[in-house]
Parts: sequence; C-alpha cells; structure tokens
Amino acid sequence: MAEALLDDHAVGKLRWRCRRGLLENDLVLERFFSRHAATLTARQGELLEELMQLADNDLLDLLLSRREPAGELDRPEVHGLLKLLRSR
Repeated sequence: MAEALLDDHAVGKLRWRCRRGLLENDLVLERFFSRHAATLTARQGELLEELMQLADNDLLDLLLSRREPAGELDRPEVHGLLKLLRSR
C-alpha cells in the first residue's frame, strides 16, 4: 500500500517549521520544497521534522554532504530523504 501524501495545508505547515537561521539551509530547503512538495509523504514529513531538531550548522553539514547521519539518524529512510534534499 502506498503511503499517503501530505496535503497542501500540511506541506505549508511543514515548510514553515523548516525555516532556519542560516540562509544556506533555507536555500536548500526551499529548493527541496519546490521540487518535492507535491510528492511528500507523511513519513518523509516526520523525518524532515527530525532533521529540523539539529543545530543549523549540523544540518548544513548533512545537507552539503560534509558528514553523514550518525546515531539515531543513521537509518536508511533518513539517508533516502537526504538524497532528495541534496539533489541539484
């Protein structure tokens, strides 16, 4: 069974919660939403919220492939979301 997609309202709320203090993070996240907002699943939204718990510089390191997820974030589904976030 395919996972349910987020509706426009849920995507809007998620986009708002993803606003960051570093412009570089905001640029990557805005590009991600521009490309993938229409196909985001509820699970991807949960994973994105997990990533938003990181400090801005730690998030930027992940987004720019300076490091890979560690600890609780080192899961295949997080790596999959990061692949989408990093795509140009």
